[in-house]
Amino acid sequence: MKKRSKRGVEKDGYIRQIDWELRPGGMLVQKRDSGDASSGPMIKIKVSHDSYYHDVTVHCRSTFGDLKRVLANETGLEPKAQRLLYRGKEKDDVECLHIAGVKDMSKIMLLEDPASKEKKLEEMNKNQGILKAYEEVAKVRAQVDKLSQKIVDMETTLCNGTKVADTEIVVLTELLMVELLKLDSIEADGEAKVQRRVEVRRVQSFVDTLDNLKARNSNPFSKSSNSVSVTTNWESFELGVGSLHAPTPLKSSTKITQDWELFD
Repeated sequence: MKKRSKRGVEKDGYIRQIDWELRPGGMLVQKRDSGDASSGPMIKIKVSHDSYYHDVTVHCRSTFGDLKRVLANETGLEPKAQRLLYRGKEKDDVECLHIAGVKDMSKIMLLEDPASKEKKLEEMNKNQGILKAYEEVAKVRAQVDKLSQKIVDMETTLCNGTKVADTEIVVLTELLMVELLKLDSIEADGEAKVQRRVEVRRVQSFVDTLDNLKARNSNPFSKSSNSVSVTTNWESFELGVGSLHAPTPLKSSTKITQDWELFD
């Protein structure tokens, strides 16, 4: 924040008012006449960054740290990610421009810190990986949607009392397992990982549904909410036919005795 004050001094018999202002770094300096271009407090600096040049205007007594903050708006680089070189030497943030010899239209080179550049590259690759994972999960979801419709149709057929070919159930199960393997091969982080987990559970639930349908298809009398409960009443006959247990042995009606008769 700039603070200004006035103080009268006598020169050549005249009292002149001098304006003072506080510059960056806490230095109190005399305010220059803005109408005098050669002694103006603002200087223009040409900053080269990669293949671009940026013309920035700063106070001549600013620090290199102040210049970095201005360049942050121009280049999008955070001040801590910037390295400023003047006359082949890197400058510290606290060093003043005028002390280093920076004048109007001086040239300064801006380099991005290697560590910051590498971190940014990692973030870009990570974002691309997340985007790719989203796309792969979306492809699997679209395919599973098609298969789920076939499962619904098959379940409707069974509920109507019509059997389906076991091969149809097997093929649908195998197709779902293929999609499950695709999901397992997707490398995902963050929200993409959550979406993959949700889709895995969805596919697994469809596989369980097909297992139940297969059991109902092979045994239409199995217990289910839509199946007809059939109760068989067995009738026990004398010879044991139709009985669930072995017949009870019958007592012989012939009586054997040992009374001997004598003949002549």
